[in-house]
Amino acid sequence: MPFGQFIIGPPGSGKTTYANGMSQYLACIGRKVAIINLDPANDLLPYKPDVDISDLVDLQTVMQEMNLGPNGGLVYCMDYLEQNMDWLQAALEPLEKGGAYCLFDLPGQAELFMMHDNLKHIIDTITQKWHYRLTAVHLVDAHLCTDASKFISCLMMSLSTMLHLELPHINVLSKIDLVRQYGKLDFNLDFYLEVQNLKYLVRTMGESPFNKRYRKLSQALCELVEDMGLLSFVPLAIQDKQAVQHVLGLADKANGAVYASLAGHSPYPPELIYGASFQGSETDMWSDFQEKYIDRPGNIVERQVEQGQPPE
Repeated sequence: MPFGQFIIGPPGSGKTTYANGMSQYLACIGRKVAIINLDPANDLLPYKPDVDISDLVDLQTVMQEMNLGPNGGLVYCMDYLEQNMDWLQAALEPLEKGGAYCLFDLPGQAELFMMHDNLKHIIDTITQKWHYRLTAVHLVDAHLCTDASKFISCLMMSLSTMLHLELPHINVLSKIDLVRQYGKLDFNLDFYLEVQNLKYLVRTMGESPFNKRYRKLSQALCELVEDMGLLSFVPLAIQDKQAVQHVLGLADKANGAVYASLAGHSPYPPELIYGASFQGSETDMWSDFQEKYIDRPGNIVERQVEQGQPPE
C-alpha cells in the first residue's frame, strides 16, 4: 500500500522547497522516496522529479494555443491531467512497486484546492481507486502572522481547503525562521499554532479604514473558526531537522504509515518512520522554536532599542 503526502499551499509558501527538504530527510533516514511534480508552472526545480507533469502537458503551450492567462492555463492543465489519469498511473506504477514514499508537489493556485473540482477528482482517483494513503500538508507563510487581517484570511483559506479536499490534513506555518524579517508578532508563537481565543487577534487589528469597516466581519469569521474546532498549525523551518522530523511523524500518523509499520505491513521499521524522536512534549518544541526563531539571541540589540534601553 503506497503512502505519501500532497503538498499544497499558495504561491511562495515554500512547497517546492519543502518537497526537496523532506525528500532529503527521508533519504537520510533510509526510506525510499519519490517526488511527483504536478505543477506545470514549476520550471525551476531544485530536485529531479521522478514524475513530471511537463511530460504530459506544457503550460506555456497551453497559454499560447488556448489564449489563456496563467490561472486559466493551470486550470486547463489540471483538467487535462484529470482526463489522462492513465498516464499518471503508468508513471507511478514502478515507484509503487519499489515501495517509494510519494511526495506530490502541487500548483500554488488557491482556486484549485479551495473550489475547483478537478484536483478533488484527481485526489479521489489516487486515494480511492489506486488506494494510496495520503496526507495533505498545507503550507502557509508564517509572515502572515505579523498582520491580523492577513492571518484571518489564512485561517479561512486553510479551513476551506480542509473541507474541500477531505483528506487527512496538516496545516503548516512555513518559514518560521524568517518571520522576524517581516515584523513583530503580537503574541507568542503558540497563540498562532493553537488557534484559540481569536477575539484577542481582532483587538490587535489596526485603525485603517478597511479594518474599521470590517472589524465585525473579522470577529464573526474568528468565531466561525473557533466553533468549527478543526484548525491548528505546526511550525516549520525547513533546515531544522527537528521540525521536518515532527511534520513527517504527524503525516505518517495521519496516512497510517506508522501503523502499517507496527503491524508488519510496511518494509520500514518504526525507527525509520520517525528517525530519532523528539525528547519532550509538543509544547516544549514550540517553546524551543519561540526562543530559537522569534526571540533568538541575535536580536537582543534590536529588542533593547525597541524598549528604549541602550544596547550593550
